[in-house]
Amino acid sequence: MSVESSLLGQDTEYPTQYAPQVLFPIARAPSRESYTNINGITQGMDWWHIFEISWLNEHGIPQVALGRLHIPATSEYLIESKSLKLYFNSFNFEKLSRADFIRTVEKDLSSVAQANIKLQLLNVDELHISQPQGICLDLLQPTKIEFEPNASLLALDDNNHIVEQSFYSHLLRSNCPVTNQPDWGTVFIRYQGKKISEHSLLAYIISYRKHNGFHEQCVEHIFADIWQHLQPEKLMVYAAYTRRGGLDINPCRVSDPTWLPQPIRLARQ
Repeated sequence: MSVESSLLGQDTEYPTQYAPQVLFPIARAPSRESYTNINGITQGMDWWHIFEISWLNEHGIPQVALGRLHIPATSEYLIESKSLKLYFNSFNFEKLSRADFIRTVEKDLSSVAQANIKLQLLNVDELHISQPQGICLDLLQPTKIEFEPNASLLALDDNNHIVEQSFYSHLLRSNCPVTNQPDWGTVFIRYQGKKISEHSLLAYIISYRKHNGFHEQCVEHIFADIWQHLQPEKLMVYAAYTRRGGLDINPCRVSDPTWLPQPIRLARQ
């Protein structure tokens, strides 16, 4: 089933009863066909923050929480975001203990994604705002302005010494491939290898501005281009996308599992 036949971009009614059948899987494999020789594409995690979670406890009293989903990059499927929103809202009138709610969600999502998915429930005031770490690229002059991804924009610095550096930019913008709505994000890059040209890296990040791709696919595209074009020894790419529809999506890919960071939440999410 294609994503065009999903609920994304369509007027829909919110279910008032538990409805796991609304969950819509999207296969990861097609977008990875050109990355088969890059191990890091399947190493990492997609963290989702769910801001619209409510159910009834055993006494029928409404409960609210924030959720953090841990979806491994090895899952065969990602889950379309609108279907996930509808799924969580289908619990609004269901009586469940907190533990049963978590077990039910983990079981349903793991079945759809074909992977072991974990749900972390947080109190509504428990999700703290983090500050970006590393070198901010946003005040630099990019080497060139383009609005479609172009790996040839990436370049090494004249200094050939091996370095380890961390960069970030708030200028990542891409578009939903179904609705064409803009997706905004902050991208973090941790890099070990021959020194990268920071001006070229900013130009490359800006080049996603007209690109159509799901959040996870954009991160994998960025990871693959840097890995193939600059050939670093180690690499991490992590994008913290802003919230839409009560959800934010934060994919991360790493060449070395020890470089997998802790999930964060930024102020504009």
